[in-house]
Amino acid sequence: MNTDPYRVPAGQQVKLSNWDTHEAGGLDKAVARLRMEELSAALADWQEKLYAESKQSLLVVLQARDAGGKDGVVKKVIGAFNPNGVHIANFKVPSEEERAHDFLWRIHAQVPRQGMIGVFNRSHYEDVLVTRVYNLIGREEAEQRLDHIRNFEALLSDSGTRVVKFYLHISKGEQKERLQARLDEPDKQWKFNPGDLKDRAHWDDFTHAYETALATSTADAPWYVIPADRKWFRDLLIAQILVETLANMNPQHPALTYDPSAVTVV
Repeated sequence: MNTDPYRVPAGQQVKLSNWDTHEAGGLDKAVARLRMEELSAALADWQEKLYAESKQSLLVVLQARDAGGKDGVVKKVIGAFNPNGVHIANFKVPSEEERAHDFLWRIHAQVPRQGMIGVFNRSHYEDVLVTRVYNLIGREEAEQRLDHIRNFEALLSDSGTRVVKFYLHISKGEQKERLQARLDEPDKQWKFNPGDLKDRAHWDDFTHAYETALATSTADAPWYVIPADRKWFRDLLIAQILVETLANMNPQHPALTYDPSAVTVV
């Protein structure tokens, strides 16, 4: 499967309408299930090497509208990794302590150390999305923050942390069905937040904000627009991109400092 069409070219203005939210890459669910098993095994293998090498790290950024599937990706894709080598961070409304610092202060503290995989379930991009839609910051400050984000991600790349960013692209109709399902099913009602409807009323504003944020795609910290109406294709595509990313990083087991043939376990 060619993942290039889903990657946002560096420096390009984005129109989300150019991506089909319901696409399935010409695959069917049965084929995808078998391929997903192969990719999950490959992810586990690459993670073991990354952890053993402990010279690089990987940061996975997940952004989506409400009910876009971030938690599903964590469960179905990130779940292939050994939990001991993964750190998941979820950035909510800043605390008083966090507001007393620059907006990236709390983000930098959660960046994965060498050998680890970090997952941002929502991220530093919230500070140029929600804040912009609800006019908590102006256009000039938003543009300044986007510049800081580009520089921040360049710093991470220069320091050995590969950054890969996913926008889970769902349609307004699919979001409606998922939100309604949360209301209709008792075991999912806890996931429903009435505030989600407020954000939904600003659909077009959030579309514009996301398009602006996606323009931060670079060679070292690319954005991918993931068709997310079909959950199984969403997971398959992200798994494929992560395998490709880790293969490009090419972590290796460290050289041994002893001769195994000279050691006897008694």
